[in-house]
Amino acid sequence: MACRTGCRTQDHSSWGDCLRASNLQLNAGDADSNKVMTSRKWNGELDAYSAARAQGIQPAGTKLQQVQAAVEASEKLGRAYDAGTMPPANKLTKAHGQVMTEVGI
Repeated sequence: MACRTGCRTQDHSSWGDCLRASNLQLNAGDADSNKVMTSRKWNGELDAYSAARAQGIQPAGTKLQQVQAAVEASEKLGRAYDAGTMPPANKLTKAHGQVMTEVGI
């Protein structure tokens, strides 16, 4: 027998036949999965971005770190953060929010 270790039947004539019979499906990049973002992480980041946008917040990007920084900036400002018209989210403080409100930004 030349089957794979995990073969349930152990009756294939060669290792290749055993592998084909297992219907193993791989995608490009699966062998080096450290470089590929998992779909769970991808969906989590997009869900966080969608939740922020639903609150009127415009993060600088869809990465979780950018979304979290925009949400924190919104909390400091007391209003929705907009990356297109405001300073970088990670640089804002509550004092900046007060000044921006007085100036009308």
